[in-house]
Amino acid sequence: MTDFKCGNCHGNISAKGCSQRADKLNTYDWLADLPDNAAACNIVEVQFKPPRKGYFINENNLQLEKGDIVAVEASPGHDIGTVTMTGRLVPLQLKKANLKPGTELKKIYRKARQVDIDKFNEAKSREHTTMIESRQIALGLGLNMKIGDVEYQGDGNKAIFYYIADERVDFRQLIKVLADRFHVRIEMKQIGARQEAGRIGGMGPCGRELCCSTWMTNFVSVSTSAARFQDISLNPQKLAGQCAKLKCCMNYEVDQYMESLKKLPSKEITLHTQDSEYFFFKADILSHRITYSTDKRLLVGEKTITARRAFEVIQMNRNGYKPESLIENEQETAPVSMDLLDQENINRFDNKNSKKKKGSSNKRKNNNRRNSGKQQ
Repeated sequence: MTDFKCGNCHGNISAKGCSQRADKLNTYDWLADLPDNAAACNIVEVQFKPPRKGYFINENNLQLEKGDIVAVEASPGHDIGTVTMTGRLVPLQLKKANLKPGTELKKIYRKARQVDIDKFNEAKSREHTTMIESRQIALGLGLNMKIGDVEYQGDGNKAIFYYIADERVDFRQLIKVLADRFHVRIEMKQIGARQEAGRIGGMGPCGRELCCSTWMTNFVSVSTSAARFQDISLNPQKLAGQCAKLKCCMNYEVDQYMESLKKLPSKEITLHTQDSEYFFFKADILSHRITYSTDKRLLVGEKTITARRAFEVIQMNRNGYKPESLIENEQETAPVSMDLLDQENINRFDNKNSKKKKGSSNKRKNNNRRNSGKQQ
């Protein structure tokens, strides 16, 4: 039996909705199995070197499927790309890409021939060397910019230079030098630090591949207020990602923390008991537990209570009553603190193994005693 490989999940089952490419621009076509899906729309989604993709009109009514390599209209000449979506889902993708219905789209010429593919591969092989040389040229011209990547058009007549710069750059002289050196039409595209990190890729401190290089396509601004809401230490070395900007993942759970903060009393409110006055020290936001101290700056006489108990004491103080103790039940004790340095102890596994060995040896002794008693 022949095994059919799925390019999206590398399984042994063929799926029309899966794309031949496995990157963040992929969209699962959940309408691909409907009858006559490809003929429902004459617009096709074509993907080039990530993160670039476009939409083209199939005027010649070519029988196109996902994974087909096609030659499409470009200015000038033609470009080579891979079909990633056809059919009924394409209009929804156009709406997502903010393309209006009256937008003029370019055409699909044909399925790529072997000559087109050879010329495309030859152009792609020059991208890295072109990037290195262009960086040296920009440095020689004294331009404060960094060229992060180069993408050649499929026919080799045009090259897109992706660069990053902190300020506006006058690269008119650079374009002339690059055109004379590489004999192609030059197009400059500025990208941000997050987009550059997504193009390069890498591993994050969480041990997973960077979000910007796997699934993120739209980047939302991140501020330090997200760290404050989550009670994260404002350490620039830990808050910054590989792009030297604030980590995008700080926005993932900030909404949940903001909802939980609404269930906690204000930090400015002090609690009064018959024997002392307690000030807010810290809070475990998600578990709704608050630690109060009798000193404003130091942790002295700490008491950890729930948010419900804190609101009860606040209401008592407003009514002119002071409870005997901050803790509702005197038998309730504060959670035992853990020694975080003990996690770095290299002998911690030996201690666990010794405890397991002692436990197993005790079980063996007890079993031996039971067996000897039964024999008697």
